[in-house]
Amino acid sequence: MIKKIVILLFIGLLFQNNNAFSDDEIVKSLKEGKKLVFIRHAIAPGNGDPNNFDIKDCSTQRNLDENGILQSKKIGLFFENNNIKIDKVLSSEWCRCKDTAKYAFQNFKTFNALNSFYDERFAANEVKQIKDLRNYIKNWDSDKNLVLVTHFVVISSILNIGSSSGEIIVSDKKFNIIGSFNTM
Repeated sequence: MIKKIVILLFIGLLFQNNNAFSDDEIVKSLKEGKKLVFIRHAIAPGNGDPNNFDIKDCSTQRNLDENGILQSKKIGLFFENNNIKIDKVLSSEWCRCKDTAKYAFQNFKTFNALNSFYDERFAANEVKQIKDLRNYIKNWDSDKNLVLVTHFVVISSILNIGSSSGEIIVSDKKFNIIGSFNTM
């Protein structure tokens, strides 16, 4: 009987609706401004990029599914509902990142330093991209927050942590992590 209760409690925890947006410290920090907001693109089923990948043709790429679109909108609502000021939204040139930025924030610009280098075709770009991203952030000066919509590999390389689809990771300009939350 105890074993059944433990199993049921475990299953309940797995499906519990965890409102990640309730982290008051992260919201408070974002309201102060001057933060970096790394967002891994929302849900785009699959892994990596198809062999016929063309950066200028979304039909050749992994794209957001319906859940990814809803997740992107949820990200935007989080910033809107908490009145968090944004200086700029920069996105990878990959369609799944641009779509995440579009559905969440409407206005964004692409920045190739945020592009994926997961695939061996792009792996040689990592050092230059991370250097360019660090330089951009070093010279960025605003009282508001900078939003960076990107990929697992970029976040991992610059912050030394993993991230889930749609996860938001907040850091200061020195890349000290303040906190993170999942938007699923």
